[in-house]
Amino acid sequence: MAIPRGRIARIPISCTSAGFDEPAAVLALLPGRRAGQSVLFCREREPAQERWDGAWRGPEGAVRELGLDDAFPVADIDDILPGMLEGRARLYCHFGREAAFDAQLLAWLRRLRATQGVAQAPQEMLALGHLLHELRLFKSPAELGLLRHAASIGMDAHRVAWAALAPGATEFAIEADFVHALRRAGALPSYPPIVAGGRNACVLHYARNDAPLRDGDLLLLDAGAEWQGYASDITRTLPVNGRFNPAQRALYQLVLDAQRAALAVIRPGQGWEAFHQAARDVLIEGLCVLGLLKGTPAQALASGSYRRYFPHKTGHWLGLDVHDAGDYRIHGEPRLLEPGMVLTVEPGVYVAPDERAAPRVIAAPASASRMMSWSPRRRRGAD
Repeated sequence: MAIPRGRIARIPISCTSAGFDEPAAVLALLPGRRAGQSVLFCREREPAQERWDGAWRGPEGAVRELGLDDAFPVADIDDILPGMLEGRARLYCHFGREAAFDAQLLAWLRRLRATQGVAQAPQEMLALGHLLHELRLFKSPAELGLLRHAASIGMDAHRVAWAALAPGATEFAIEADFVHALRRAGALPSYPPIVAGGRNACVLHYARNDAPLRDGDLLLLDAGAEWQGYASDITRTLPVNGRFNPAQRALYQLVLDAQRAALAVIRPGQGWEAFHQAARDVLIEGLCVLGLLKGTPAQALASGSYRRYFPHKTGHWLGLDVHDAGDYRIHGEPRLLEPGMVLTVEPGVYVAPDERAAPRVIAAPASASRMMSWSPRRRRGAD
């Protein structure tokens, strides 16, 4: 993390900073400090409590396992960290996330300022969140490898779940097969799986996952894997009985064409909105051809009527979170894509079962990051 000399940064511990996942911890980064630039405050080991919670690293273990320069008991932070603030020009902190720590930090600064001539408090306090978000936005080769592995595990789990798909199966059974496959691979769900058959798939954040699957319906499986803190986000739509009817096939192909159009324009230097616009334009034209939208594509775009069937954007950043940190616009303009960024590409069309033009259809077949575009979007045996 690049912070100019003479400044100090404090952030809550996360995979972004030190890879330390225990609670009640503070990381201080102190550029130029002779005694060590990375200092962690964490819980001391407590064998009695660890009998209930499992082993804690403690300060010594944190230094040994994470390569930090130094670590102290978090109970001693009031006695140690204020002295580290002395003589620093600027203090970067993730303000507004933990009110108790913000108050504690302000008390330290007041203490330093009360001893003018003896200790110098930082003259500026700056928000650290934006800097951290920028760091998270650009992935290192090692991070890209973790994301690829998360995608691979997620796709393998999807295939396991697909194998159980048949009329009379249940959404919760499909979910169970997916999660079981993840856990066998040592991964976790990166978000609560959405397993939605028929009309349920028109609910964008459907969570019940408890309905039976009917012959002739489609199943939407929106589920990803988390591997060593990094997430995948994968959505596929499959026919419950293994065969698309003509209306389902038409909508599925339309969404697949929209995804391919979006992927075709993703490259460094392209604006963030471009791939969404490419997918949106394909969907609008196709929905007009199918008779679901009235008028011309230009009219549907101008009126926003297409949002009835495509109510969301085409993608988002992906990384330590499924919807990862990072700005989408810079100075009011769409951000330009750069190497190292990872994003999802997930257009969708949502048509309720009572729509006359396409009865009992819901299609939203694809989402994966641009770098993971090899993920199959057709189920073997599905026609």
